[in-house]
Amino acid sequence: MELLDPTNLVLSIEKIEKSRQLLLTNQDASRHDVEDQRIQEAWKRSLSTVHPDSSKLIPVPFRPAAFLPFTAPMVFLSLLSVKNLKSMILPQVSFYTYTTAFNIINGNASYNRQPYESILLGTGVIASSTFFGLLPRFLQLRFSLNNILTRKALPVVFLTQVSAVNVIASRSFEPSRGIEVMDKEGNVIGYSRKAGTKAVKDTATSRAVLFGTSAFIPEVFSYFFKRTQFFQQYPWSLWTLKLSCTILVMGLMVPVSFSIFPQTGQIQCSMLEKEIQSATQEPELFYNRGV
Repeated sequence: MELLDPTNLVLSIEKIEKSRQLLLTNQDASRHDVEDQRIQEAWKRSLSTVHPDSSKLIPVPFRPAAFLPFTAPMVFLSLLSVKNLKSMILPQVSFYTYTTAFNIINGNASYNRQPYESILLGTGVIASSTFFGLLPRFLQLRFSLNNILTRKALPVVFLTQVSAVNVIASRSFEPSRGIEVMDKEGNVIGYSRKAGTKAVKDTATSRAVLFGTSAFIPEVFSYFFKRTQFFQQYPWSLWTLKLSCTILVMGLMVPVSFSIFPQTGQIQCSMLEKEIQSATQEPELFYNRGV
Protein backbone atom coordinates (compact mmCIF):
# COMPACT_ATOMS: atom_id res chain seq x y z
CA MET A 1 0.00 0.00 0.00
CA GLU A 2 2.96 2.35 0.60
CA LEU A 3 3.69 2.25 -3.14
CA LEU A 4 0.20 3.61 -3.89
CA ASP A 5 0.33 6.56 -1.48
CA PRO A 6 -0.66 9.58 -3.66
CA THR A 7 1.77 11.83 -1.76
CA ASN A 8 4.56 9.97 -3.58
CA LEU A 9 3.53 11.85 -6.73
CA VAL A 10 4.26 15.28 -5.24
CA LEU A 11 7.47 14.55 -3.35
CA SER A 12 10.23 16.99 -4.20
CA ILE A 13 13.57 15.71 -5.47
CA GLU A 14 15.18 17.27 -2.38
CA LYS A 15 13.07 15.16 0.00
CA ILE A 16 13.75 12.00 -2.00
CA GLU A 17 17.51 12.69 -1.94
CA LYS A 18 17.43 13.27 1.83
CA SER A 19 15.67 9.92 2.28
CA ARG A 20 18.28 8.19 0.13
CA GLN A 21 21.13 9.78 2.05
CA LEU A 22 19.60 8.69 5.37
CA LEU A 23 19.42 5.09 4.18
CA LEU A 24 22.99 5.18 2.89
CA THR A 25 24.50 6.69 6.03
CA ASN A 26 22.49 4.93 8.75
CA GLN A 27 23.90 1.57 9.84
CA ASP A 28 20.49 0.29 10.97
CA ALA A 29 18.76 1.04 7.64
CA SER A 30 19.26 -2.51 6.33
CA ARG A 31 17.54 -4.11 9.33
CA HIS A 32 13.95 -5.23 8.71
CA ASP A 33 12.90 -4.78 12.36
CA VAL A 34 14.14 -1.22 12.77
CA GLU A 35 11.66 0.94 14.71
CA ASP A 36 13.03 4.37 13.77
CA GLN A 37 10.14 6.19 12.10
CA ARG A 38 12.51 8.30 10.02
CA ILE A 39 14.11 5.22 8.49
CA GLN A 40 10.74 3.56 7.87
CA GLU A 41 9.50 6.71 6.12
CA ALA A 42 12.73 6.94 4.12
CA TRP A 43 12.29 3.35 2.90
CA LYS A 44 8.70 4.05 1.84
CA ARG A 45 9.72 7.16 -0.10
CA SER A 46 12.66 5.43 -1.73
CA LEU A 47 10.78 2.30 -2.82
CA SER A 48 7.94 4.41 -4.23
CA THR A 49 10.00 6.91 -6.21
CA VAL A 50 13.40 5.36 -6.99
CA HIS A 51 14.07 2.28 -9.13
CA PRO A 52 15.68 -0.41 -6.94
CA ASP A 53 18.04 -1.63 -9.69
CA SER A 54 19.26 1.57 -11.32
CA SER A 55 18.75 3.98 -8.36
CA LYS A 56 17.26 6.45 -10.84
CA LEU A 57 14.15 8.52 -10.12
CA ILE A 58 10.99 7.01 -11.60
CA PRO A 59 9.15 9.66 -13.70
CA VAL A 60 6.07 10.88 -11.83
CA PRO A 61 3.46 9.57 -14.35
CA PHE A 62 4.96 6.08 -14.12
CA ARG A 63 5.29 5.73 -10.37
CA PRO A 64 3.05 3.00 -8.88
CA ALA A 65 0.82 5.64 -7.25
CA ALA A 66 -0.01 7.06 -10.71
CA PHE A 67 -1.09 3.72 -12.16
CA LEU A 68 -4.72 3.84 -11.01
CA PRO A 69 -5.59 7.45 -12.00
CA PHE A 70 -4.07 6.93 -15.45
CA THR A 71 -5.39 3.47 -16.32
CA ALA A 72 -8.91 3.51 -14.83
CA PRO A 73 -10.34 6.08 -17.32
CA MET A 74 -8.54 4.31 -20.17
CA VAL A 75 -10.06 0.94 -19.25
CA PHE A 76 -13.49 2.57 -19.12
CA LEU A 77 -13.09 4.20 -22.55
CA SER A 78 -11.65 1.07 -24.15
CA LEU A 79 -14.73 -0.96 -23.19
CA LEU A 80 -17.38 1.46 -24.46
CA SER A 81 -19.66 0.26 -27.25
CA VAL A 82 -18.97 2.15 -30.47
CA LYS A 83 -20.47 2.39 -33.95
CA ASN A 84 -17.18 2.80 -35.80
CA LEU A 85 -13.65 1.56 -35.26
CA LYS A 86 -11.95 4.96 -35.58
CA SER A 87 -13.37 6.19 -32.27
CA MET A 88 -11.68 3.26 -30.48
CA ILE A 89 -8.17 3.82 -31.83
CA LEU A 90 -7.18 6.69 -29.50
CA PRO A 91 -8.33 4.98 -26.24
CA GLN A 92 -6.56 1.75 -27.22
CA VAL A 93 -3.34 3.49 -28.29
CA SER A 94 -3.34 5.60 -25.10
CA PHE A 95 -3.94 2.61 -22.84
CA TYR A 96 -1.27 0.37 -24.33
CA THR A 97 1.24 3.19 -24.70
CA TYR A 98 0.95 3.95 -20.99
CA THR A 99 0.98 0.33 -19.80
CA THR A 100 3.92 -0.57 -22.05
CA ALA A 101 5.97 2.37 -20.79
CA PHE A 102 4.98 1.56 -17.19
CA ASN A 103 6.06 -2.08 -17.60
CA ILE A 104 9.42 -1.18 -19.13
CA ILE A 105 10.22 1.56 -16.61
CA ASN A 106 9.16 -0.47 -13.55
CA GLY A 107 10.55 -3.79 -14.72
CA ASN A 108 13.86 -5.29 -13.66
CA ALA A 109 16.74 -3.10 -14.88
CA SER A 110 19.74 -5.08 -13.65
CA TYR A 111 20.73 -6.33 -17.12
CA ASN A 112 22.51 -4.33 -19.82
CA ARG A 113 20.32 -2.61 -22.39
CA GLN A 114 20.63 0.41 -24.64
CA PRO A 115 18.00 3.19 -24.71
CA TYR A 116 17.27 2.57 -28.39
CA GLU A 117 16.50 -1.09 -27.62
CA SER A 118 13.79 -0.10 -25.15
CA ILE A 119 12.34 2.41 -27.61
CA LEU A 120 12.22 -0.08 -30.47
CA LEU A 121 10.80 -2.81 -28.25
CA GLY A 122 8.18 -0.48 -26.77
CA THR A 123 7.07 0.76 -30.18
CA GLY A 124 6.56 -2.77 -31.44
CA VAL A 125 4.69 -3.82 -28.31
CA ILE A 126 2.39 -0.78 -28.47
CA ALA A 127 1.55 -1.41 -32.12
CA SER A 128 0.84 -5.14 -31.65
CA SER A 129 -1.10 -4.64 -28.40
CA THR A 130 -3.26 -1.94 -30.02
CA PHE A 131 -3.96 -4.20 -32.99
CA PHE A 132 -5.12 -7.09 -30.82
CA GLY A 133 -7.00 -4.70 -28.53
CA LEU A 134 -9.00 -3.42 -31.52
CA LEU A 135 -9.58 -6.91 -32.96
CA PRO A 136 -12.76 -7.77 -30.98
CA ARG A 137 -14.36 -4.44 -31.97
CA PHE A 138 -13.45 -5.06 -35.61
CA LEU A 139 -15.01 -8.53 -35.48
CA GLN A 140 -18.18 -7.15 -33.92
CA LEU A 141 -18.57 -4.44 -36.54
CA ARG A 142 -17.50 -6.60 -39.48
CA PHE A 143 -19.68 -9.61 -38.71
CA SER A 144 -22.49 -7.89 -36.74
CA LEU A 145 -22.03 -9.98 -33.61
CA ASN A 146 -25.09 -9.04 -31.57
CA ASN A 147 -25.05 -11.94 -29.16
CA ILE A 148 -24.73 -10.59 -25.61
CA LEU A 149 -21.98 -13.09 -24.79
CA THR A 150 -19.73 -12.17 -27.71
CA ARG A 151 -20.57 -8.44 -27.58
CA LYS A 152 -19.69 -8.06 -23.91
CA ALA A 153 -17.39 -10.96 -23.09
CA LEU A 154 -15.10 -10.78 -26.12
CA PRO A 155 -13.60 -7.31 -25.32
CA VAL A 156 -13.09 -8.34 -21.68
CA VAL A 157 -11.30 -11.55 -22.66
CA PHE A 158 -9.08 -9.74 -25.15
CA LEU A 159 -8.26 -6.97 -22.66
CA THR A 160 -7.26 -9.56 -20.06
CA GLN A 161 -5.10 -11.61 -22.43
CA VAL A 162 -3.48 -8.68 -24.23
CA SER A 163 -2.63 -6.97 -20.92
CA ALA A 164 -0.81 -10.09 -19.74
CA VAL A 165 0.99 -10.58 -23.06
CA ASN A 166 1.90 -6.88 -23.04
CA VAL A 167 3.91 -7.46 -19.85
CA ILE A 168 5.63 -10.52 -21.33
CA ALA A 169 6.51 -8.69 -24.55
CA SER A 170 7.60 -5.37 -23.04
CA ARG A 171 9.87 -7.15 -20.54
CA SER A 172 11.11 -9.84 -22.94
CA PHE A 173 14.77 -8.86 -22.38
CA GLU A 174 14.64 -10.19 -18.82
CA PRO A 175 14.13 -13.89 -19.70
CA SER A 176 16.53 -13.67 -22.65
CA ARG A 177 19.42 -11.82 -20.96
CA GLY A 178 18.90 -12.77 -17.34
CA ILE A 179 18.48 -10.66 -14.22
CA GLU A 180 20.54 -10.32 -11.07
CA VAL A 181 19.97 -12.86 -8.30
CA MET A 182 21.28 -12.13 -4.82
CA ASP A 183 21.76 -13.86 -1.51
CA LYS A 184 20.06 -12.68 1.68
CA GLU A 185 22.90 -10.22 2.31
CA GLY A 186 22.37 -8.52 -1.05
CA ASN A 187 25.48 -9.94 -2.70
CA VAL A 188 24.98 -10.51 -6.42
CA ILE A 189 25.56 -14.17 -7.32
CA GLY A 190 24.97 -13.89 -11.06
CA TYR A 191 22.45 -13.35 -13.84
CA SER A 192 19.63 -15.85 -14.27
CA ARG A 193 17.31 -16.25 -17.24
CA LYS A 194 15.06 -18.54 -15.20
CA ALA A 195 14.63 -15.88 -12.51
CA GLY A 196 13.83 -13.37 -15.27
CA THR A 197 11.20 -15.71 -16.68
CA LYS A 198 9.61 -16.15 -13.26
CA ALA A 199 9.60 -12.39 -12.60
CA VAL A 200 7.87 -11.63 -15.89
CA LYS A 201 5.40 -14.52 -15.56
CA ASP A 202 4.33 -13.48 -12.05
CA THR A 203 3.86 -9.84 -13.10
CA ALA A 204 1.85 -10.87 -16.19
CA THR A 205 -0.42 -13.02 -14.00
CA SER A 206 -1.04 -10.12 -11.62
CA ARG A 207 -1.93 -7.81 -14.54
CA ALA A 208 -4.35 -10.36 -15.97
CA VAL A 209 -6.10 -10.59 -12.60
CA LEU A 210 -6.21 -6.79 -12.31
CA PHE A 211 -7.59 -5.90 -15.73
CA GLY A 212 -9.74 -9.00 -16.10
CA THR A 213 -11.59 -8.33 -12.86
CA SER A 214 -11.74 -4.56 -13.45
CA ALA A 215 -13.32 -5.08 -16.88
CA PHE A 216 -15.64 -7.97 -16.00
CA ILE A 217 -17.42 -6.63 -12.91
CA PRO A 218 -18.55 -3.28 -14.43
CA GLU A 219 -19.94 -5.15 -17.44
CA VAL A 220 -21.97 -7.42 -15.14
CA PHE A 221 -23.31 -4.44 -13.18
CA SER A 222 -24.18 -2.64 -16.42
CA TYR A 223 -26.06 -5.65 -17.76
CA PHE A 224 -28.38 -5.78 -14.74
CA PHE A 225 -28.63 -1.99 -14.46
CA LYS A 226 -30.06 -1.77 -18.00
CA ARG A 227 -33.00 -3.87 -16.82
CA THR A 228 -34.01 -1.39 -14.11
CA GLN A 229 -36.70 1.27 -14.33
CA PHE A 230 -34.17 3.93 -13.38
CA PHE A 231 -32.16 3.25 -16.56
CA GLN A 232 -35.30 3.56 -18.68
CA GLN A 233 -35.88 7.04 -17.28
CA TYR A 234 -32.25 8.16 -17.26
CA PRO A 235 -30.25 6.30 -19.95
CA TRP A 236 -27.27 8.64 -19.50
CA SER A 237 -26.79 7.28 -15.98
CA LEU A 238 -25.23 4.11 -17.44
CA TRP A 239 -22.01 5.97 -18.22
CA THR A 240 -21.83 7.36 -14.69
CA LEU A 241 -22.44 3.95 -13.14
CA LYS A 242 -19.93 2.18 -15.37
CA LEU A 243 -17.19 4.76 -14.82
CA SER A 244 -17.76 4.79 -11.05
CA CYS A 245 -17.79 1.01 -10.94
CA THR A 246 -14.59 0.75 -12.99
CA ILE A 247 -12.75 3.20 -10.73
CA LEU A 248 -14.04 1.48 -7.59
CA VAL A 249 -13.11 -2.03 -8.74
CA MET A 250 -9.69 -0.93 -9.97
CA GLY A 251 -9.15 0.96 -6.72
CA LEU A 252 -9.67 -2.31 -4.87
CA MET A 253 -7.82 -4.51 -7.34
CA VAL A 254 -4.64 -2.46 -7.88
CA PRO A 255 -3.38 -3.08 -4.29
CA VAL A 256 -4.34 -6.75 -4.64
CA SER A 257 -2.57 -7.03 -7.98
CA PHE A 258 0.61 -5.35 -6.75
CA SER A 259 0.74 -7.57 -3.66
CA ILE A 260 -0.12 -11.00 -5.13
CA PHE A 261 3.60 -11.54 -5.59
CA PRO A 262 6.20 -9.68 -3.49
CA GLN A 263 8.33 -7.08 -5.27
CA THR A 264 11.42 -8.87 -3.98
CA GLY A 265 10.95 -12.36 -5.39
CA GLN A 266 12.38 -15.55 -3.96
CA ILE A 267 13.48 -18.60 -5.91
CA GLN A 268 15.08 -21.90 -4.91
CA CYS A 269 18.70 -22.10 -6.00
CA SER A 270 18.06 -25.63 -7.30
CA MET A 271 15.71 -24.15 -9.92
CA LEU A 272 18.39 -21.87 -11.37
CA GLU A 273 21.22 -22.42 -13.86
CA LYS A 274 24.08 -24.75 -12.89
CA GLU A 275 26.67 -21.98 -12.91
CA ILE A 276 24.66 -20.10 -10.28
CA GLN A 277 24.17 -23.22 -8.18
CA SER A 278 27.92 -23.80 -8.19
CA ALA A 279 28.62 -20.19 -7.17
CA THR A 280 26.75 -20.28 -3.84
CA GLN A 281 25.71 -22.54 -1.00
CA GLU A 282 22.54 -20.57 -0.31
CA PRO A 283 19.36 -22.67 -0.73
CA GLU A 284 17.31 -19.62 -1.70
CA LEU A 285 18.12 -16.52 -3.73
CA PHE A 286 16.35 -13.21 -4.30
CA TYR A 287 15.63 -10.89 -7.23
CA ASN A 288 13.70 -7.73 -8.05
CA ARG A 289 10.40 -8.79 -9.66
CA GLY A 290 9.43 -5.27 -10.58
CA VAL A 291 5.92 -3.82 -10.44
